Amino acid sequence: MKFFADTAELDDIRDLAATGLLDGVTTNPSLIAKSGRDFMEVTREICAIVDGPVSAEVVALDHATMMKEAEVLRRIADNVCIKVPLTVDGLKTCKALTDDGTMVNVTLCFSANQALLAAKAGATFVSPFVGRHDDNGMDGMDLIRDIRLIYDNYAFETEILVASVRHVVHVLESARIGADVMTAPPKVIHALFNHVLTDKGIDGFLKDWASTGQSIL
Repeated sequence: MKFFADTAELDDIRDLAATGLLDGVTTNPSLIAKSGRDFMEVTREICAIVDGPVSAEVVALDHATMMKEAEVLRRIADNVCIKVPLTVDGLKTCKALTDDGTMVNVTLCFSANQALLAAKAGATFVSPFVGRHDDNGMDGMDLIRDIRLIYDNYAFETEILVASVRHVVHVLESARIGADVMTAPPKVIHALFNHVLTDKGIDGFLKDWASTGQSIL
């Protein structure tokens, strides 16, 4: 499963990229607003840090303007992935862009039917929002299971990009189901490293090593 960071904070992206675990980045207008910086500048800098797809979202709602915005965004770097909403105009834009060889991430997916439409429109990625699904009294992981089944039934090449990831269990369940990608805030990715027995084991090894009075350096 590919790991994308859901952030526009450059320091966090650099830190994760240094681990070798980062396969891409997703951004959205809300994350850019939190950074307090220029949208185009931030996107350009992120694209220079990571080799994988960097999702940059259009803000227009009509197809014609989406296409104009996409043309500006895809000139930023070769690894820009245009992010469009799961609407009729968004899928029209998706179809036009993917036919032209541009990566497209169809976002704000909340049903398996919507994911089916995104795949038929040729989406590179579809982003079902599991956390927000959970917030509304439904099981976000059931949504991922349904999409995985449908995509496997028809051999769709669209990758399932699990979004709105809130905790490490979302990551675990996504991997068990067979999602292609997950995007999470840096704090969730860092939490994947944590286990009390790992910490306990390190403490024990260090105490035993200290007792020998030796030094590697």
